[in-house]
Amino acid sequence: MKSLVLDLPDSVDMDEREVKIFLAAKLFEKGTLSMGQAAELAGYSKRTFMELLANYDVSIFNLDEAELEKDILNAKNYHT
Repeated sequence: MKSLVLDLPDSVDMDEREVKIFLAAKLFEKGTLSMGQAAELAGYSKRTFMELLANYDVSIFNLDEAELEKDILNAKNYHT
């Protein structure tokens, strides 16, 4: 795992844990990290991390429009 040192301005009122969660949330949102990888980076379980994503306006459903339309079509065609 890579290590990173950041010097934040004093005006940024975030501690190390908050920065890790923010970074993990945004890397998940961008698709750089999976949910599991992002949760590990943030130091939380997947379930807890998923709950925290709302605080950063990040959806747990990381699909583009085409993927969402495909999922909807699959759901419509699914018969039990």
